[in-house]
Parts: sequence; C-alpha cells; structure tokens
Amino acid sequence: MPARPDDRPAGDATTRHSKITRDVVMAAALELIDRDGADALSMRRLAAALGRDPMIIYRHAANKSALLDGVTETVLAQLTVNPADPDWAGQLRAVARHYRALALAHPNVVPLLITRPLATPLAFRPPGTLRPLEDILSLLTGGGFAGPDALHIYRALFGFLHGHVVNELQELTVDPDETDDLLRLGLYRLPIAEFPLLRSLAPALAAYDGAAELERGLDILLAGLAATLSLPSRPDPPARRVRRAQVTGPRPYLRRDHPP
Repeated sequence: MPARPDDRPAGDATTRHSKITRDVVMAAALELIDRDGADALSMRRLAAALGRDPMIIYRHAANKSALLDGVTETVLAQLTVNPADPDWAGQLRAVARHYRALALAHPNVVPLLITRPLATPLAFRPPGTLRPLEDILSLLTGGGFAGPDALHIYRALFGFLHGHVVNELQELTVDPDETDDLLRLGLYRLPIAEFPLLRSLAPALAAYDGAAELERGLDILLAGLAATLSLPSRPDPPARRVRRAQVTGPRPYLRRDHPP
C-alpha cells in the first residue's frame, strides 16, 4: 500500500541521520498531534516522520500511552512558575496566562493536558507533569499558606483553567458569514419559550474574548481565595513592637469586672 503523504519521512538528511533521543521523539510526536490530532499518532507514523525504523521509537516509549504521557510532559515542561515570587497572586495570574498561551498553541494537546495526569496515580506520573504542582506549592507555602490550603488553591486554579481553555477552544459559530449574532451562532434553532435567556445573550456569546474572560475569571477566583483562605498571623519583629509601644503607650489598667 502506498504511503500516505503525511507518512513519508519528514525532514532532511540531517534529521534522518541524527541521533534519535527521547526529546527528538517527543517533539516529533507533538508536531504530529498538533497537525493531525492524538488519534492519528502511532508508532509507525511517528517512525515514518523521523525516517527511522519503528523499533527505534520503542527504545524511548513502550507504547502509544507512553507517547501521550511524554507529549503531555513536553508541553507542561514549558509552563514556567517562579516559586520565589513574593506576590503569589500575581505569579498565579502569570502562570494562568502562560497555560492559556500553551493551550492555544497546541489545541489538540489540551485533552491530554486535562486527562492524562488523571489516568495515572500521582506517584507514577512523569516527573515533568508534577513540576508545576511542586513549584506552585512552593510558591504558596513560601507565601505563608499551609500545605493543605496551597493544594486547594492549586486545584481551584487548574480546575478553572481547564474549563476556560475548553470553552475558549470550542466552536461557537455556525455560519461565519452571517452578521446577525443569533443567526451566526445558530441560536435561532432554540425555542424561544424554552431558552429565552440564552438567545438574548447571543451578542455576548459572539463577542467572546478569551483573554478578557480569563482575567475576569482570575479576578473572581483570586479574590475569593484571598477572602476565604487566611494567611497565618506572624508575630511583629521586635523593632516594630517597640515602635508600636512608643506610639500607643502602655495599656490602661483594666479592673477585673471590666470585660476584655
């Protein structure tokens, strides 16, 4: 059977004769998924893209599942977190923006980013998929949050991010040439007696701005977290206690029958 056009060896002679490393394999797998989707990935097609025998691929990934995990790890390795940032909320906002940018750059990988980490017990996941978690926990505990609260914040943030990128990537437009929002989105098909509010929001749905929606969602999320998860109180340094005593003076004597 003749090879499909996208099954022929990719790259030039340098690619075909260069050393095949795990990074090279995962980069080629990511490129194939970006172009054709995860369902199109196979050992044979990946080997053809690299211009090598399929057995070479098995040296770096035991099966397709391992390839998918590796691609997930490759993308998440690009997500940068600065655990030393003293502004934990600002750093989480930067992480969220970067995650969205990665999702938009690799939309076919988004299902893997959401589902692959859940398919494997935490201790058996590729280390690269756990690095953002570890770094965010370090950021938050370094900022004064207790470990369980830091984990709660991580889960809330990525639960929001997963929902956001899926919403942003979904296809809303039925007829792009229509100028009327109700017609362009196909919402005229919904009975007005059953979905009056949804139909009335056609202009808002048509004007969806992913970046603005992300910022609004982060405003709500971070404000809620700051309001409900309090940082542990820290004692004043000695110098501050001295200054405070000088300003306020000694505390007045309270009789025992006076409430504190």
